[in-house]
Amino acid sequence: MSNFAVIIDQKKPVQLLTAFLRHDTIPNALLFTGMEGVGKRTIAMMFAMACNCLSKDPGSFFQSSNQATKGRICYCKACVKIRSGNHPDIIHIKPSGVYIKIAQIRSLRDILAMKPYEARMRVVIISDARAMNPSASNALLKVLEEPPDRTVLILTAIQSSDLLPTIVSRCQHIRFNPISCKSLEDILVDKEGLDYDDAKIIATLASGSLSKALSMIESKNRISWVNRRSWLIKTLSLDMAGQISTQSVVSLLAFAAELSKNKEILQDSLEVIKFWLRDVVVYKSCPEKIINRDLIDNIQHIAQKFTAKELIEKIEAIRTAQNGIKAGANLRLTLEAMVMQLAHEPQNQVDI
Repeated sequence: MSNFAVIIDQKKPVQLLTAFLRHDTIPNALLFTGMEGVGKRTIAMMFAMACNCLSKDPGSFFQSSNQATKGRICYCKACVKIRSGNHPDIIHIKPSGVYIKIAQIRSLRDILAMKPYEARMRVVIISDARAMNPSASNALLKVLEEPPDRTVLILTAIQSSDLLPTIVSRCQHIRFNPISCKSLEDILVDKEGLDYDDAKIIATLASGSLSKALSMIESKNRISWVNRRSWLIKTLSLDMAGQISTQSVVSLLAFAAELSKNKEILQDSLEVIKFWLRDVVVYKSCPEKIINRDLIDNIQHIAQKFTAKELIEKIEAIRTAQNGIKAGANLRLTLEAMVMQLAHEPQNQVDI
């Protein structure tokens, strides 16, 4: 882990962890839930350092300033080892392939049967705990039922429902917030050098995840997303511009087929379309608040063709498709139904 990353928009989690440290009431197990890329693992590492720092008061380890929280960089022996990943009593467990397997939890139990080597507080971080298979979950439950001394387990997951209720009930649950668009924009502009318009678009597409935003602006990904955004909006704009015909239906089905080819970025692609349509709706009443400012001519053109009600119905069609895909619906059929609804002809010509 690099020197203390700034933790953004996580005031409540930091307050809770600081209270545990100040009052020496650290629970046997913590469950951090929240979307990917909001700082769960980073704060877990910072908490491990706060528990074991040889130089600083644990209760003052986190420093707050408005939206951002910084862990103080400490160069004591314990903190240096933890930062470098070489501390024998800070244990990391993550999926081996797809799952966290029972062998990993059994190995952990053997380690926990012994006293910590040098730490005041041994910390076990189980990343993506939802990846535990049933056998591993049951084995971990036994650890939680008889927690070892001087040990805290930190589980991370997207949501508590991903875990056995019996595991959740034995953990102090701490929820992490999505990072606000404004905070992401500030990071992308101040730290990454993006211009404001690009930062606003990336921050919106990142949907509250800093790691996702940073991934999207890597040189290769950034070019890819710029091109993909252009293709998505240009294709739909053409299909929404005229009357539905045999040729346009063929084009729409081909568009759905192309969308379905890359499942890894499908949801993000649908978000691009959704925010574009959102801008068309917003343009009708507050044009200064649109996100895709570089597409103003395109947005105005589409806004003239559809009522706000029709546009909202199209946005709902995307949400329905997103939910269906998450629930395991047939991908190709779901996308075909969605694009046909998106291209549905306007009832009347609309003036803005």
